[in-house]
Amino acid sequence: MDRREVLQAAAAAGVAGVLGAGSKGGRAPALFVSHGSPMVALDSDAYPQALRGFGEGAGPVKALVVVSAHWETPGEVRVTASAQPPLVYDFYGFPEPLYRLRYPAAGAPGLAQDVVARLSSAGLRAVADTERGLDHGTWVPLLHTFPQAPFPVVQVSMPLGASAADIARMGEVLRPLRGEGVLLMGSGGIVHNLRRVNFHQKDASAEPWARDFDDWIAKKLEARDFVGLQSWLDAPHATLAHPSAEHLLPLYFVLGAALPEDRLTQVFEGFHHGTLSMRSFALRA
Repeated sequence: MDRREVLQAAAAAGVAGVLGAGSKGGRAPALFVSHGSPMVALDSDAYPQALRGFGEGAGPVKALVVVSAHWETPGEVRVTASAQPPLVYDFYGFPEPLYRLRYPAAGAPGLAQDVVARLSSAGLRAVADTERGLDHGTWVPLLHTFPQAPFPVVQVSMPLGASAADIARMGEVLRPLRGEGVLLMGSGGIVHNLRRVNFHQKDASAEPWARDFDDWIAKKLEARDFVGLQSWLDAPHATLAHPSAEHLLPLYFVLGAALPEDRLTQVFEGFHHGTLSMRSFALRA
């Protein structure tokens, strides 16, 4: 067997298989990334460098469970459960090199079933999905964070119409996985309004309304007011920053996974294209 085949075989056994028999794995961090434009997959500037730096110091990670803004499902939570999930190129009109990128992460069918069982036992409807792949909200940031695809990846959908509290509950239910070496990740955007993006100038100065909303989020994070963050509609320019909530909701998956002893560390702060806040942070004990 090559490395990936060994990884897939272990992942099929669930968390214990990923970690190895008798291993506790160590406590993994929780990570929120603002993934920005798909074009960051081809970048090598400060943002991907910051993700790479986090990945190199991430600690005892054995597998990843990810919630992305780009997978909402009606009626139930769905969990990727194939041994080798395909990549979903869910964007259009971009340069051809972007569509040739690969991120050959293994899946983890056993871990996926564990996630389904934990969510179901908490009263959340959840099912395994053996067809769905990893969308760009997952594979683009992971391409920089863990470029060798060393860990199996499971992606979890958000229920369509879920509130911030609903998504935080999902993070809370899956929080014990961190103690088994499973990194819990949310991928979205602190500010995300495509109608106001300056597509022609990546380094454009941040618009004041976007910076105001980003600052509100940053202050709440610094104060560890994670419950107050659920009232994001009270923030300045909230509906301008998020005409729809799907890019903000993965934030609450990470906050729900927080432990009292976690410290919050900034991974990246800054804007792309004038309005896309790329704020990314980690929680680790």
